[in-house]
Amino acid sequence: MRFFILAMPLCLAACAGAYGTEPGPVAANEDGGECDAGPVQYHVGHDATNDMGAAILAESGARTLRWGPPNSAWTMDYRMDRVNVRYDDEQTITEITCG
Repeated sequence: MRFFILAMPLCLAACAGAYGTEPGPVAANEDGGECDAGPVQYHVGHDATNDMGAAILAESGARTLRWGPPNSAWTMDYRMDRVNVRYDDEQTITEITCG
């Protein structure tokens, strides 16, 4: 039992960088409202960067952006004012949806 307690922080530290460098937070679009993912589909295939996130947020009309790292689970709550951007291990955007 003692070994398990001592090894726990090491196991958690190994997971800390599992996804590499993730894009950082993007400031809320104060003028945003309901999300429309249609106009931003051309960003699929682009690099997932803070600047790209800000552009997607502005062009979708959403108020907030949620990044989706590879192999991650998401809550299923639906928010009409949020754009979701999933990306793969190479930091390439793979999907853009609203919710």
